[in-house]
Parts: sequence; structure tokens; C-alpha cells
Amino acid sequence: MTKTRIASVSNFVAPPLRLSVMNSQWWRSAVIYQIYPRSFADASGDGVGDLEGITARLTSLRDLGVDVVWLSPFMTSPQKDAGYDVTDYCDVDPLFGTLADFDAMLARAHELGIRVIVDLVPNHSSDQHVWFQEALASVPGSRERGRYMFREGRGEDGSLPPNNWQSIFGGPAWTRVTEKDGAPGEWYLHLFDSSQPDFDWSNEEVREEFRRVLRFWLDRGVDGFRVDVAHGLVKQEGLPDYTPPEDADSMGGVEPVPYWGQEGVHDVYRDWRKLLETYDGDRVLCAEAWLPTVDEIAQWVRPDEMHQAFNFEYLMSDWDPAVLRTVITESLRAFHAVGAPSTWVLSNHDVIRHATRLSLAADFPQGHGIGPRSPGRPDQGEGLHRARAATAVMLALPGSAYLYQGEELGLPEAIDLPDEARQDPTWFRLKGERYGRDGCRVPIPWESDRPAFGFSETGASWLPQPDDWAAFARDQQSGLAGSTLELYRELLRLRRDLGVATSELKWIDPMPDDALAFRVGEVSVVANFGADPLALPDGAEVLVASGALDDGRVPYDTTVWARM
Repeated sequence: MTKTRIASVSNFVAPPLRLSVMNSQWWRSAVIYQIYPRSFADASGDGVGDLEGITARLTSLRDLGVDVVWLSPFMTSPQKDAGYDVTDYCDVDPLFGTLADFDAMLARAHELGIRVIVDLVPNHSSDQHVWFQEALASVPGSRERGRYMFREGRGEDGSLPPNNWQSIFGGPAWTRVTEKDGAPGEWYLHLFDSSQPDFDWSNEEVREEFRRVLRFWLDRGVDGFRVDVAHGLVKQEGLPDYTPPEDADSMGGVEPVPYWGQEGVHDVYRDWRKLLETYDGDRVLCAEAWLPTVDEIAQWVRPDEMHQAFNFEYLMSDWDPAVLRTVITESLRAFHAVGAPSTWVLSNHDVIRHATRLSLAADFPQGHGIGPRSPGRPDQGEGLHRARAATAVMLALPGSAYLYQGEELGLPEAIDLPDEARQDPTWFRLKGERYGRDGCRVPIPWESDRPAFGFSETGASWLPQPDDWAAFARDQQSGLAGSTLELYRELLRLRRDLGVATSELKWIDPMPDDALAFRVGEVSVVANFGADPLALPDGAEVLVASGALDDGRVPYDTTVWARM
């Protein structure tokens, strides 16, 4: 095999990160771990994860080395979309416990030095929310209907929806109501499921209600909010027709999209930022904003708006050195231009786990999912090997990193879920045309020889766990040299101890076309995408490697951190 050596450091330097203020602003460099509550740990034995289960397992996250946990929705909900359909924004759904359980979990997290941010869903509520029930019982033009997006239909008899918008979950984005007199009436907008009516954010009553919600959780001591569909809320005046391109993912489309990224939404977050700044400590807002470019995403994190925004362009990037170099460079440029840190993420509750996704040759758009009948069956070994290398790149990048529960175990997507077990609204609305997101939401394994792999004492599990997940269980990996869990622990330790996340990035050039190399502080990071091993410079000290080296050289799909 060809022996390629790594050369010099290029002149590219990421824009300054204002290191003097970063020490006090934790969100600029934090590692944030996403907990999907129903799939993390079940203390009650009903097969659904809960707050007591989270509290009992928090020490494992401290030992992993994360700084913050983000909780996906746990608020009162009929659970038609796994909690993203909220009926009461200021209470805990009995499925997950009580407010007292939340307070105990928060106190324990803070005792362990872990901050907590919670999910907030402001674009829509559940159709069981008291406001929407009042709207249904009211009449067109009423105050109650003014809180949501009710409109008259088109056509002579109003039998056509107000426009042609389609739901993100498939099918029309409008549903017609029956009025109190039994006659067909107005239509209401739901960009997601019909059980999730969109609020009308031009209504001041809606804005004041969410100020109340923010205060409720801030007063309890939460450290911030991840804002669901942060690029939604405000819709274009006139609600014009729009047809997304056929190749758009489920949350995407080319600009302009009349229901995403409207200028008026920024006023909402400027208002929220002012509210958060009345509280002691750094309380933060993180945007889930699916937008086409990092420059557009960066508009959500200007100095008077949100603190972070998910870098979805990085998440969706191909495993390709040229692509990654471009998106990393552009991300650092765009976010730093507005004084914000870039964020980095590879998996979450809405996408195929990256231990599977990175081995797929075909295109699997976000939210479409993968299942038994999907083409391009992934190679699990290749996927995990590549995922470890990708994680080692991501955790070396300046800024804040997000981890999704179970990725530290190397969990793949659960592909072979039976049709009758699936629960994602996408699966039902499209009658199985798309598998949806259940495969990344399967409860995670803790102990290999216990019921439900330690997720639940009774063995119950709201989604079935694959039989071969015993090998991924935390107890099988803890202390085992070379395991994915120990790789994550070491990467996070080095990231913290060596100040990687607060250092400048410099590209190392020249490099072969199938390699990526950069320096952050005293750490040099080398990722090899090609078949020929890369030789490190003489005297290089390898700090950590995502896989076994080849006689000291970096083999295919492997990343190393080194001093050199």
C-alpha cells in the first residue's frame, strides 16, 4: 500500500472565538446529550421511560463526561406524536411522572454538575389543548379561533382548503371543522399531524402565553430551551400556494418557503432573549431550524436572538473529506460572523442513527426512515466503524456538540421493527410509504442479561428492542478497551482537558484528496477516507484513535487525535 505522509499546517484559521468570554458562557463549548424520555430508562415498569428512570441513570452521563442534558417533550400530551403534541405546557404527563419527579431530576442533575434544557413546542399544540377545544366550540372570527390558523375554504362552498400546503407527515396541511350547527365550516392549519393545529403567532395572546410558559420552567431552575420547529411559527402573509421540490427532505425545500424562515419569527426570539436575560446565570435558547444553508441558520443566533442553532447541514453531509471541509469552514465562518458558536450533531430523534446512515449508499431523506423493505441494506460493521471515525472528527471541532442517547454505545438504527409495532404518525398518514422515525427511538440497552436489557425491570418496552442489542449494552462496554463507550469517554475527556472546543481550527495542507486533517490547539486530527493508510509524522504521539491503527498508520475510515 502507498505510504502517504501528513505535511504542514495551512494558513486557514477559523475566525476568532473571543476566548475571553467563553469561559463564562458554557453554551459556547458544551457537550449536550439528548434524552428521549420514553426510551431512556423506565422506573415504573410500564415499558415507557420516565423521569424517575432518568434520575436513576444520571450518574452514567456524568461518567460519560457530558455537560448538559436536553429532554425531549415530557409535558402533558395525548402522545399522538410522542409528546410533540402538547395539551399543558406547564405540567408533566403522568406517563413520565409528576412535577415533583421533574424537580427531583433537575436537582440531581445540578448536584452532578449537569445542566438541563427542555424541549418547547411553540409552533403547534395538541388538538386536545383547552384553547383548541374552545376554538372548536366557538364561531368564526371569535377570540378563541384567533389563537390558531383558522381560515375560510376556497371555492363557492368553501369545500377546498385555503391553499395547497402539504403536511410534513404527509397529506393535506388543512382539516375542515364541523360548526356547532352541524354544517361544514372553516379549515385549520396543521403543518404536522391533524392533531397538531398551528398557533397564530400574529396574536398577542399567543405570545404572552408562551412568555408565561418560559417563566414557569425558568422559575423551576431549567437552564434553557431547545425550540422545536423554530423556523416555523410565522407564516407568509396571504398564505400563498407552495409545492416543495420532489427531492426535498421532510422539513426542507428551496427558498422562499411561505411557512419557514419568515422574518417576523426573529421578533419572537428577540423577545424571549430579553426575558431569559432577566434570570441569573446563562439560560439559553437553541433553535431547531431546518434551513438550506448555514448562513440562513446563523440568522437565528445573532447577538440579540438565540444562543445556538442546530447545524443540520453538517448532520446531513456525506462522509466525504471535501464535503466536510467545506461545511466545517462555512459553518465556522457563518456562525462566528454573528458572534455565535457553531454546533455539531450527527444523530437525533428525527433521523436515521449515524451508525447506520453513514453506511447507506442510497439517499434516505430526514424523517423518511428505513425498514425491512428499504433498498440498500446497511453493513452494520462498516457503519459503526465509520460512525466512530465521524464522531472523532465532530468532537474535535470548535463549538458545542450534541449527542443522541445510545450513540455512545454504537447503536444502529432498529430496521426490522414489525409493522404492527410502529407508532410514528408518518407511518400511518402515508400508509407505510415511509417508515418514519421509530427506528432511532427504540429504548436503549443498559445491562445485557436483564429484562429489556435493563431499560425496564418488567421487560416491557414500548418499541421492541432487537435481539442482538445485548452486545451493545452499557455494562458490556464499560471498562472494555476499544469499545465505543470507552472511545466516547476518552474523546470527551481529551476535548475538555485540552480545551479543544475553545481553540482555533487550522487546516493541515497539503493532504491527499481522500483525507481530512486539521489542528485545534495542541491536537492534530487526521481522518482517512481512502484505502491507502496514512503515515503520521515521525515522533507523533497518538492520543486516541477511532479504530485500530495499521503499523502506526491511519487506515481506511479511521480518525486519530495526535500531538505532532
